[in-house]
Amino acid sequence: MIEKVDHIGIAVKNLDEAIKFYEEVLGLKCIGQEIVEDQKVRVGFLPLGDSEVELLESTTEDGTIAKFIEKKGEGIQHIALRVDSIEEALRDLKAKGVRLIDEKPRYGAGGAKIAFLHPKSTSGVLIEICERE
Repeated sequence: MIEKVDHIGIAVKNLDEAIKFYEEVLGLKCIGQEIVEDQKVRVGFLPLGDSEVELLESTTEDGTIAKFIEKKGEGIQHIALRVDSIEEALRDLKAKGVRLIDEKPRYGAGGAKIAFLHPKSTSGVLIEICERE
């Protein structure tokens, strides 16, 4: 079911400053940015081997990322795992008793179909499953 780690989502207060650090200090290269309106987030994409780092900045004070930073500070917000069929993965996970935040896939950054698993079912980690074409 799981193919690989697709990306690691990192909540940041200032996307431009975070990109500067990842590029100038760590040597990664940001290949683009996207605003996902329905998630109230601006995303910077930094490929790393077969996966990528996604830097996430809230576009509003009441967005999920803003709330995360207010509660926990900047840092890893979620880990995304790639699946070949998100609908099949959701059915399978639900049948296994996993608590789902998303019963159906939704649009994610980079054109992915995504769904989140509740941290109460995953040892406290927000896990995103995603499918890319």
